[in-house]
Amino acid sequence: MGRRILNEALSKLVNAERRGKATVQLQPVSILMASFLDVMKQRGYIRNYEVSDIHRVGKINVELQGRITDCRALTYRQDLKAKFIEKYTERALPTRQWGYVVITTPNGILDHEEAIKQNVGGQVLGYFY
Repeated sequence: MGRRILNEALSKLVNAERRGKATVQLQPVSILMASFLDVMKQRGYIRNYEVSDIHRVGKINVELQGRITDCRALTYRQDLKAKFIEKYTERALPTRQWGYVVITTPNGILDHEEAIKQNVGGQVLGYFY
């Protein structure tokens, strides 16, 4: 269920970005979604996000930056060993220079570059570029 919520939220982000909106409101909220947005913020794809009313349904207000071309969550489980992360990124991303694959690892939710540095594998959540 968490991946379906994440997939819907990421499609809202892409649609708002294509329409040229400055902000987008995502609802319902999951901790997984907030972690995915954290990775996007660290890599400079969104300006900021604010979680409000977490104890109820919750809302996340995201300030867009205009850099997102595509952003998707995988609805199926894709396990990756650390040595196969680079092959997967070559297949999933358009080029080596831009875009990130987001992976859940025992060390937390990381992008593919951090997972390679820490030499950990995990499950693919999604990607953005």
